[in-house]
Amino acid sequence: QVQLVESGGGVVPAGGSLRLSCTDSGRPFSLINMGWFRQAPGKEREFVGAITRTGGRYYGDAVKGRFTVSRVNDEPTVHLQMNDLNLEDTAVYYCAAGQTVSKLDLNYSYWGQGTQVTVSS
Repeated sequence: QVQLVESGGGVVPAGGSLRLSCTDSGRPFSLINMGWFRQAPGKEREFVGAITRTGGRYYGDAVKGRFTVSRVNDEPTVHLQMNDLNLEDTAVYYCAAGQTVSKLDLNYSYWGQGTQVTVSS
């Protein structure tokens, strides 16, 4: 069964880069669609990006052009490369899995526990 674990979070200066990873201890990622979300205190959960079973990619407006979602076919890990980070990127980042490609969190069935990303001035 799908079990997701995020890693790679930490503190990074504004303008810097960070790479997050999400590993599934269960079924291969090639069988499902993968998404990244984030949530800051006092804010609703926000769509960051997603990758389909065939490699198609989608991004939220706030991160388009700066973040990249990627994976290798049949490997149990998906990545989120974050560049040109700013203070508004500070949040807990979650990976999620579902059978439907979507920007809505309610359409994902499985979630990791999250990893904290803090951007310093």
